[in-house]
Amino acid sequence: MSDATVLPISIIAAIIPTLIYMGIIYWFDRYEKEPFWLLGSAFLWGAIPSIIIAFIFNSILSIPFYVFAGEVTGDALSAALVAPPVEETIKGIAVLGIFLFWRHEIDSLLDGIIYGAMVGMGFAMVENVYYFVNVFNEGGVEAWSMNVFLRAVIFGLNHALFTSMTGLGVAASRMSKNSLVKFGAPIAGWATAVFLHFLHNASVSFNEMLCFLALLFDWGGVFLIIAIIIGVLLQEKSWLKKYLAEEVDYGILTLKQFENACSGRKRGPHKMNTLLSRGYTPWRQVIHFYHHCSELAYKKHHYTLFQNEKDLERIQTLRGQISSLSQQVG
Repeated sequence: MSDATVLPISIIAAIIPTLIYMGIIYWFDRYEKEPFWLLGSAFLWGAIPSIIIAFIFNSILSIPFYVFAGEVTGDALSAALVAPPVEETIKGIAVLGIFLFWRHEIDSLLDGIIYGAMVGMGFAMVENVYYFVNVFNEGGVEAWSMNVFLRAVIFGLNHALFTSMTGLGVAASRMSKNSLVKFGAPIAGWATAVFLHFLHNASVSFNEMLCFLALLFDWGGVFLIIAIIIGVLLQEKSWLKKYLAEEVDYGILTLKQFENACSGRKRGPHKMNTLLSRGYTPWRQVIHFYHHCSELAYKKHHYTLFQNEKDLERIQTLRGQISSLSQQVG
């Protein structure tokens, strides 16, 4: 690998693991996929504006550390004390923006986690390219290969984990009637993101032997988020069973449609069979049908909590759409 090819190869090395991890994150959203345009916007915020703004603020706020502690210690102090609050605040703006302007797209705790993770993946991908190129220039191909393995694979979910905590806090605020939770959950989520980010950066910055602690903190956090996701998915499934059962009584859904809509395991084969046997258009209709079923259950749950007239209007609209699609889906 030469100086001329290091940038394109580094870009590829950053993109491939990112796409794999994003696919896994997207797969977890079993019952109501978030709109691609909004997920893409979250990813782009992390990849472009967040990187630029974070670089500016990190550089400015790190100056005192370099002046009083020198370059080596200044690097470590800046990474541990400046980068976490700066980067998690800037990345968190995207999740906050979704909450303020598209809050109807946050239907459960899982949605907040997904949006936060997508912002983090965008940030990580671009940041990785920067580090890959720098490491190659300083240490050659061997150092580059090790850095790619560590940053893109072993620690590839770091930024997704950190910002998913902010997203979790924002979603908890959206789903709660308690005033303390409404105001406190986003702050708690952001503080958790900053703390996990600090633990990682401090571990890898001050002593290379402490990398195992970073591994413990980071993957411990990933497994914690996965446990939360599993719990949320079970909760969402209970909402589907509870609120869609009424639609069977109303004649909106057949019993078979109800059973399929309440099971991510049954939805998949139905979609695939429709695509293979009937083609693209019926397949898209089945996807819209199940999406509307999930959204109907979530909106009914929201209406039970908040008695919001907009939710009631949306419920009526969704019933009409589901009723129309029901005849075509079969």
